[in-house]
Amino acid sequence: MIRSLIFDMDGTLFQTNKILDISLVDTFDYLRKNDMWSGETPIETYQKIMGVPLPVVWETLMPNHTSTVRTLANDYFHEQLINNIKSGKGDLYPHVFELFDHLKKNNYSIFIASNGLVKYLNVIEKYYKLDRWVTETFSIEQIHTQDKGDLVQLIKQKYKIDNGAVVGDRLSDIHAAKKNGFISIGCNFDFAHADELAKADIIIDDLLEIKDVLPSLETSQTQDNVSLGK
Repeated sequence: MIRSLIFDMDGTLFQTNKILDISLVDTFDYLRKNDMWSGETPIETYQKIMGVPLPVVWETLMPNHTSTVRTLANDYFHEQLINNIKSGKGDLYPHVFELFDHLKKNNYSIFIASNGLVKYLNVIEKYYKLDRWVTETFSIEQIHTQDKGDLVQLIKQKYKIDNGAVVGDRLSDIHAAKKNGFISIGCNFDFAHADELAKADIIIDDLLEIKDVLPSLETSQTQDNVSLGK
């Protein structure tokens, strides 16, 4: 019986796309002003790799730069993300509060497992008061492997979860579920890729659809690629 759900943050609960472009543009403007970048801001490249660990992000965006410059870019980028969250430019996906209310009232445990940094996740959680529902938020910073499957395993072991589900929009979320013997619920949202979602046990187009999925998961830990989208 599944009583625990582990949610991804970016592209699943939080509409990162609303602050991604402006934060990335600000970052590469800063790099250009300091003679550390020339050319356009690689927005499309970042959108394609959303969900991968941060070292991979900056190695992909800036393959010819030193680790020092990449670290500087990453730090500046996160400052911009946090400033934009605090100024209200971001948003959660529709029905997050409604779904979390439903889960909490029905005694489900809610966790967040994200490739985002601790400080960034804390700002989102505090701004939207997610701690009203979320038992604990976990960051990829907490494990040395940078593998989301290991991060979900950390949650599984700490809270002694036998049966659970991982909800996310990217392949790393699906792999994390399978690695731990959990159900994978793929979110067909902004950054999702059809070929990745095809590997999920269940596909949804709206978070509220999870309410309809849960009864079928009460008696089973296996699903065959069910799409509830309209």
